[in-house]
Amino acid sequence: MKFEARSHANCLKTRWIALALVAMILGGHALIAFAQPKQVEPKKTGGYPVRPIRFIVPYAVGGNGDIVSRIVGQRLTESLGQQFVIDNRAGAGGNVGAEAAARAAPNGYTIVLGTNTHAINMSLYAKAGYDLLRDFAPISLVSSAPLVLMVHPSIPASSVKEFIALANASPGKFNYGTGGSGSSAHVTTELFKSLAGVDLVHVPYRGVAQATTELIAGQIHVMFSATSTALAHARAGRTRALAISTARRSALAPELPTIEEAGLKGFDVRIWQGILAPARAPKDIIAQLNGEIGRLLATKEVEEQLNRQGVDAWSSTPEQFGTYLQSEIAKWAKVVKATGARVD
Repeated sequence: MKFEARSHANCLKTRWIALALVAMILGGHALIAFAQPKQVEPKKTGGYPVRPIRFIVPYAVGGNGDIVSRIVGQRLTESLGQQFVIDNRAGAGGNVGAEAAARAAPNGYTIVLGTNTHAINMSLYAKAGYDLLRDFAPISLVSSAPLVLMVHPSIPASSVKEFIALANASPGKFNYGTGGSGSSAHVTTELFKSLAGVDLVHVPYRGVAQATTELIAGQIHVMFSATSTALAHARAGRTRALAISTARRSALAPELPTIEEAGLKGFDVRIWQGILAPARAPKDIIAQLNGEIGRLLATKEVEEQLNRQGVDAWSSTPEQFGTYLQSEIAKWAKVVKATGARVD
């Protein structure tokens, strides 16, 4: 993936694009807030399940998505009496696993972890191999978390405003790392650049772990990172956390201000995860799985398990999840277009 280079002389144009971008996003595709669905006791549907369920995770073993999926999968195994078998299918920014799930039989015995990355991929990739709205049936959202903007301790900035001033004083001097081109952190940082009018150089790595290591070593200057990772390093003094990406402060890190508080109006990015089935999966099975997931997410034990991974439990009805998917795809399509993002 490449992004169109912008010189310091283009900052005014960049700011104009950013303001237009925010207006478009807020004009009808702002973050959808909805009440937690009423929890009902799930009922067995025609004996379902009678055999193990394949749970495709489009990411590598050990990542946040993998761990969250294993937490949910284990609980579903316990409550439904059949094994939810994690099938890690990493590659192409989550597209490999999603495509495999889209082609699976819609019989309720294959489910997949969907994330905000898949919503972004609908615009980044000319051929993702699937259509998030057409090829899947939403079951439930599972978790939500902000990203944390952090810098190397040597950077003389303790707030977003100070970092923006520093970057504007030396266009192109500072770089940012991500876990790869097309990642959530990549597009989020490009949105940050547009709204802040700063020139930062992208340095993609083969995974978030490598990018984080390079930040700690001082090889890169700034990056957006998952809450759990970012807070652990910041509290140990290895990095400095400046702000979170959501419009509201998070209970996971109440001491951190939002980026919007620094003056970047409309900046609201969250990392979400949800579970989907192949399109045309039986509605009664969708309803049963939704009820089970909602019930387990409402328990204090699971909530604490997820909090330890740096995410909040966030359940929904299938209909709410479907509406949210539509809003996310539309929002990120405008961001990708306005920032000039493309995948080669």
